[in-house]
Amino acid sequence: MVDTNIPIRKIVKHATARNTRQRRLIKSTMAELGDFISAQDLHLNLAQRQESISLATTYRVLQSLATSGELDMVKGIEGETLYRHCQATTHHHHLICRRCGKAVELEAPALEEWATEMGEKYGYSDLSHMLEVTGHCPECTAYLRENEPQITYEYQ
Repeated sequence: MVDTNIPIRKIVKHATARNTRQRRLIKSTMAELGDFISAQDLHLNLAQRQESISLATTYRVLQSLATSGELDMVKGIEGETLYRHCQATTHHHHLICRRCGKAVELEAPALEEWATEMGEKYGYSDLSHMLEVTGHCPECTAYLRENEPQITYEYQ
């Protein structure tokens, strides 16, 4: 009779991403761009530079870089995923312009404390959170004010 209570140990080899030409190209382009960008806009940017890379590969590499922590990933105002090369090595949040995508990194110790307190209060463990603050940067605010349609009211 076979003992079915013997634990089975899984040996898993952690996959590392291959350092392909496309991966190097996307990493260097993201570092150069600085602000958040969608996969489609990045693909268009690369095509305009005469770089041959498929949209599917662009999506796949961006997701891989985000998963490994080499890129930040947020949801844009219209729900699309946006990516950005990030220099920060610690947990942080972003203030993102809804018009141009400019981002400012935010450190929020009070938020971190509050999240930890709430987790402890309700007995949660292995906590994580993500905060995205959106608005219009000073440049876009000025542009929008200058180009805002003027509404006039006529009283009779």
